[in-house]
Amino acid sequence: MSLKICVAQLNYCVGDMPGNAQKIIEAARTAYADGARLVLTPELAICGYAAEDLFLRPSFIQACDDAVNLVARALAGLKGLTVVVGTPTHGDSGLGLRTKSVEVPQRHNAARVLREGRIIETYAKRELPNYQVFDERRYFTPGQGTCVFQAGDGDEAISIGLLICEDAWFEEPARLARESGAELLVVINASPFHVGKGGEREQMMRSRAQATGLPIIYAHLVGGQDEIVFEGHSFALQADGALAGRAESFKENLFTVQAERAQQAIKLIANVVPERSHEADLWDALVLGVRDYLGKNGFPGAILGLSGGIDSALVLAIAVDALGADKVRTVMMPSPYTADISWIDAQEMATRMKVRYDEISIIPEFEAFKASLAGEFKGLKEDTTEENIQARIRGVFLMALSNKFGSIVLTTGNKSEMATGYCTLYGDMAGGFAVIKDLLKMTVFKLARWRNENDPYGTGSQPIPERIITRPPSAELRPDQTDQDSLPPYEVLDAILERYMENDQSIDSIVAAGFDAAVVERVTRLIKINEYKRRQAPVGIRVTHRSFGKDWRYPITSKFRA
Repeated sequence: MSLKICVAQLNYCVGDMPGNAQKIIEAARTAYADGARLVLTPELAICGYAAEDLFLRPSFIQACDDAVNLVARALAGLKGLTVVVGTPTHGDSGLGLRTKSVEVPQRHNAARVLREGRIIETYAKRELPNYQVFDERRYFTPGQGTCVFQAGDGDEAISIGLLICEDAWFEEPARLARESGAELLVVINASPFHVGKGGEREQMMRSRAQATGLPIIYAHLVGGQDEIVFEGHSFALQADGALAGRAESFKENLFTVQAERAQQAIKLIANVVPERSHEADLWDALVLGVRDYLGKNGFPGAILGLSGGIDSALVLAIAVDALGADKVRTVMMPSPYTADISWIDAQEMATRMKVRYDEISIIPEFEAFKASLAGEFKGLKEDTTEENIQARIRGVFLMALSNKFGSIVLTTGNKSEMATGYCTLYGDMAGGFAVIKDLLKMTVFKLARWRNENDPYGTGSQPIPERIITRPPSAELRPDQTDQDSLPPYEVLDAILERYMENDQSIDSIVAAGFDAAVVERVTRLIKINEYKRRQAPVGIRVTHRSFGKDWRYPITSKFRA
């Protein structure tokens, strides 16, 4: 006996229930014509993930119900087809999420099992994650039951145990599904990407397959949603945990798996896409994040300040790969301190990437600001005040062009700068989307070299002039300035940030690991005192397990020393 299963690894949009329903309908019809009799959609596919406080609106849940019913009706004539649709649902009883100041009707993160126009089963997610970017206990209450349904023909149908994402990371839901007769586990998911997460998922599901003795199909979402990205990377595992199949990452895919019963055991057969490097995953995540943020929000293109430095160079390369050269505009805004090589390198990169390049000097405006403030600043030396004025003039220019022509400003600050406050409010922080906000500076260099060695989207090889990568980084806001005038060497700074910010190590433990105590104290102090800046920074793409976004919720006012 054989059952063809299709994973609809598609890019769904939050709040577009009619559009998401149509995607599911078209995918199911295509899969059915190809012989599939079970179609799996990702977690909350009908509404997109994550809808945040939209989940609290009754009209939103009703629209999801309507969309699920639309899918059921549209596929009613496909005899023998079973479709699993991820959707939020009303709970079965009363008021469950709030009991004191506010009461909100109970909700579940659920899945409906559809067959020939009917909802034959509903399963509510049991384990609700409440860490990192997850906030599911704000919106949902846990389910209690199990869901095992039949898919396939008559007496030879396969018993399918259904789990939703976090359920599969714990032993009990899978065990209960097996005890209820499941021969195959299917797990529908919306698990945000970070570097290395795909391997972590495969390893965890491998242990789950081995513990239950059941094969697993892992159906995952693809696409960008605000600061998070879903990479697809759906896969299938045999009962012993061996890899049976793997879908492409960062691409929509109708990933098919053949389930065959032989001697009372289920064996899975599928294509296996090879594992990729972390740099390839990282690049695709950033490209997809930019493409979907602009595309789903209706921006016609992007604009960025091109300085001749490494950060803006990397952002430009990502933007062109995401949008195409015709939708990206660059502006070089020289100041009195801009080096000739910055002009030359910026022009060269714009030429290589085939994007529009303009130069608008900020010198007249800078001199005008200084003249206007001369009386107030009389007798005082120039300092970061004048540096920040330059950055803010550039921000005004970019935002003016954005307002006039509609393109969104991409900011170019990296995680090392965001952590330490080496950035200017209303200056280089001004913009709509922070592309490399979650990349430490050393990762910026590493990824720039990777892109020069690879051309994954065919937009041009060696896009970043070598001198941009090798010259000492500088904000060029005063004579002969380098970043290391204000910050520790990036190799040291990033190592401290990774330990302290990403992994919650204490100051004392970092010092004990061999880092200079004064440097550690200085860096961690900078992180603390610049929280107010980060609260005002634009949203940016999350690519590590802890970003300066929903992962990082620290008070601005605090005397605590970690």
